[in-house]
Amino acid sequence: MSPFIAEIIGTGILIILGNGVVANVLLKDTKGHGTGLMAIAWAWGVAVFVAVFIAGTYSGAHINPAVTIGLAVAGKFPWADVPLYIIGQMIGAIVGMFLVVLHYKQHYDITEDHDLKLATFSTAPQIRSAMPNFFAELLGTFVLVFGVLFLVSGDGLGSLDALPVGLLVFGIGLSLGGNTGYAINPARDLGPRIVHALVSFRSGKRDNDWGYAWVPVLGPIAGGIVAAGLYLLLN
Repeated sequence: MSPFIAEIIGTGILIILGNGVVANVLLKDTKGHGTGLMAIAWAWGVAVFVAVFIAGTYSGAHINPAVTIGLAVAGKFPWADVPLYIIGQMIGAIVGMFLVVLHYKQHYDITEDHDLKLATFSTAPQIRSAMPNFFAELLGTFVLVFGVLFLVSGDGLGSLDALPVGLLVFGIGLSLGGNTGYAINPARDLGPRIVHALVSFRSGKRDNDWGYAWVPVLGPIAGGIVAAGLYLLLN
């Protein structure tokens, strides 16, 4: 499997399991409706574990543009390969979200709360304030990428790194996910947000909240860069 295909598949699995649990918790009349943050945090940790285990051998399992950019800044990944990886991650996120919609289509159709429907695609803050929201995404991604930088060998993660990275994301969700929903991954937020703009539901939907969309894209990228900078300073 080529690294490009591995990033598509890995990121797709990440979104299927990650946004799948959000849909299960939030959409009307699902078996998991109302089970809350603990279920979401656990499932996102498992999503990362499975995605890294699948893609790690082939691409280093970045599955996140912030990780790719952070590794490149730290000198652990060639800059020439960054665009291809990010394109693969975006394709995987979009395809994965389309599959989540297909899986839960009946529940989307009967869910009348349009905000909840959008929340299964992309993140939104509990208290909307640009700089605090940006900092929350920066800090969460800083913790993720800083941890990853001490795990990687070569230019990415291997399958043996899957469990620690999954646990790291689980911890970030519980500790730092309460204000913005911890996107900590530009592809995870932007790809599904694009899918939300393309699909329709019988009960309707709201706008795509493009005014906020820059926060879960630029915040994680900034966090990855800061993490790489500190890593280089310490090493």
